[in-house]
Amino acid sequence: MTAQLLPGNRITLLETGAAYFPALIAAIDSALHEIHLESYIFEHDATGILVASALAAAAMRGVKVRVMVDGFGGRGFERNTAPQLLAAGVEVMLFRRELGFFKIRRHRLRRLHRKLSIFDQKLAFVGGINIIDDMHTPKQIPPRFDYAVSVEGPLVAPIQEAVNELWDLMSWANFKHRPHPHYPKPTPSQPAGNVHAAFVLRDNLRHRKDIEHAYLAGIARARHDVIIANAYFLPGKQFRDALIEASRLGVRVTLLLQGRVEYWLLHHACRALYPHLLASGIHIVEYRKSFLHAKVAVMDDGWATVGSSNIDPFSLLLAREANVIVRDRAFTAELRDSLMRAIRDGGVALTREDWQRQPRLARLVSWAAYGLVRLLIGLAGYAKQH
Repeated sequence: MTAQLLPGNRITLLETGAAYFPALIAAIDSALHEIHLESYIFEHDATGILVASALAAAAMRGVKVRVMVDGFGGRGFERNTAPQLLAAGVEVMLFRRELGFFKIRRHRLRRLHRKLSIFDQKLAFVGGINIIDDMHTPKQIPPRFDYAVSVEGPLVAPIQEAVNELWDLMSWANFKHRPHPHYPKPTPSQPAGNVHAAFVLRDNLRHRKDIEHAYLAGIARARHDVIIANAYFLPGKQFRDALIEASRLGVRVTLLLQGRVEYWLLHHACRALYPHLLASGIHIVEYRKSFLHAKVAVMDDGWATVGSSNIDPFSLLLAREANVIVRDRAFTAELRDSLMRAIRDGGVALTREDWQRQPRLARLVSWAAYGLVRLLIGLAGYAKQH
């Protein structure tokens, strides 16, 4: 499905929690009627306590507040944070509880990985930043490197519709009935700026490959450069071929990828692809200053995306994700400048020769990790799609 670009939006780039959390809490404090927040992680730390307290205060002053947290990513939320929210009148829902070791089912691997929030149907936040203190990065220099955007204008309506639909769906799944009337289709807001933007989902119903297709369309149109910053980059063959073909046609393709080990299996699996990509003329830079959690891209002078979706099979084939596509020169330039600073200040460029000089054991570990990830996806029933 082609992403529908809507005109008349104001899209503001928010880099790391230093910009995101003050904006989020200000929106919570200013809300008059309704708040809906979704997050993969809602940690009970300094930042999580601040956000939870603001949500509780909003509910106590009469704002309708709904919070949905993934049952796996948000382990501990039900025990540590939900009681405070429920006592204040917040409606709380878990998206599929944590997996039991003997209760793994294919559908249980599908997680709520998107990070969305809506305020009074006028303001929304979309991005990759969880409710977690991104200054707390053990053994790393803080903060986690990540992005979100605030959205005002007509694009808020499809974001509102998406959170309404998921709340309605999970209400039915959890309680086997609809405890509230089905939401009417949101009315688009008045223009708030001059930016054309689209809201793109990945789910298991109508939007299985929308985010991947949006990336592929952007790569196919690129004529000068493509910069993709992604925490976990393990694309399928079609995506890899698109990047290699762009490079062959003279487009400078740069991948800013995770240089720190946060999740061992995915980190080493991603590195198995480096030799082929480097040999095809693609530039790879590992971000080693801190944890890279970004899921963003810029292509040429007027295409950008910010969201929650990694370019790996778990995001592209299993999780619920959400990205915003922005067609605007000023926004693209701002995000490009930020990425170039990250490359300059925290990146280490890799070469084909560097990789070939690695110990054979390190290369074998990467290929073993890659094979294990492929096996897991195959067990989930998606091997033919990757």
